[in-house]
Formats: sequence, C-alpha cells, structure tokens
Amino acid sequence: MRQSAATVLLVDDEAPIRASLGPYLERSGYHVLLASDGMEALDLLGSYEVDIVVSDVLMPRMDGRDLVRRLRARGSWTPIILLTQLDASYERVSALDDGADDYLSKPFDPAELASRIRAVLRRTMGATQPLTAASRLVAGSLVLDRVTRRVTLGGREVVLTPKAVTLLDYLMSHPKEFHTREALLSALWGIDFASSTRAVDHRVREIRRALGDDASSPTYIETVPSVGYRFRAEVHV
Repeated sequence: MRQSAATVLLVDDEAPIRASLGPYLERSGYHVLLASDGMEALDLLGSYEVDIVVSDVLMPRMDGRDLVRRLRARGSWTPIILLTQLDASYERVSALDDGADDYLSKPFDPAELASRIRAVLRRTMGATQPLTAASRLVAGSLVLDRVTRRVTLGGREVVLTPKAVTLLDYLMSHPKEFHTREALLSALWGIDFASSTRAVDHRVREIRRALGDDASSPTYIETVPSVGYRFRAEVHV
C-alpha cells in the first residue's frame, strides 16, 4: 500500500551516509528506502512506488548518472536529485544534461537537501514530464528550444551568449524557485563564487536587455535584493 508521506529512495554506497541521512529524512516526514548503488536502486524502483530519488554520483556497479540515463531511457520521469562532488564542476552540468531534476554538491546541509526535495516535488508532482527533461520550455511568448539552444520572443529570435542561454535554461526549468548567486555559479559555471558573483548579474542584465524585461517590474526574472534571482513567469512544455 502506498504511504501517505512521499517516498524517497536514497542511493549512496557509503553506509555512514545512509545511516545518518536516512533517519534525518524520516524525521523530516518522508518514507525512506535505501540502496547502496544504482543496480539495487533499479530493483527497488521495480518493486515500490517511489516519489523521488536522491542519488550519489560516484558508486560501484552503476553510478548515479547511469541510473538517471537508464530511467529516462525507460520513459520514467521519477524526479531525481544527484549528489555531486564539489571539485568536479562538469558533474553539475552533466547531471542536468542527463535528465536529473536538481543536484546538490557534497558536503551539504541535510536541511538543504530536505528543502530541495520539497521544491522538486512541488515542481514535478502530477507532471507527465518534468521541465528539466523537456526539449522545449515556454513562458508566454518566450520559447527556449533546449535542443538547438535557440531563444525566441514573440516568434523573433533573441541573440544571447551561450552562458546567458545556460542561465535562462536553468531559471526557466526551475520556475518560482529562489536561487542565490552562489548556487547559480556553482551549478552552471563551477566558479569560485567568492570572487565571481557578479558573473551572474552580468548575464541577467544581458537576458533582460534581450527580452526587454524591466528589472523594476519584471515579467521573467525577478531580483531578490542583495541575494539572488527567481524566474517568476509560469513555464510549461
């Protein structure tokens, strides 16, 4: 019988992480299943109804990225959060490209993971295909083709730098969610944010100019003063 609480499948080859993080998520109100690698996770997914998967990337037998690819190839859109390594910035971009819904860099605060789980479940609950896996994102007259990396507004192509397209893609695929500059830098560029936080501001200004979006009364990207940004428009596929 399906549990009333959301079911989280936690996949990590490190027993101490499973032993500490599993009970924390239980205390946060989730029903938790545990797997030590991707192969075991696939077995559990075949036997239980799981609402979201939280998986480490580096594991024996089958790693987290291969787990994502296997599930998406089967047509499964169960939301997945990957736990990546801080010193491997390529993993962050690869996680999203492979079809993961979000990522979190190790080491992390368990409270932040619980918050990410809530956000992803809100965004994906009831959806036949999550925004992070869609080939096209639409917000009113704004369209982002994720395959060709083309952006159009009212049918007219908008010219943006590759970094700006990457940022717009991330914001549109996580609408209504607040993102700090530090989180955006870590997710998209893998840059030491202590000295580079203005890189996000520059790209946001570029996007706003191209879209004619007024920062004081934005249609698309909203600024949270001194902290970060969120995409405020409704997004669909």
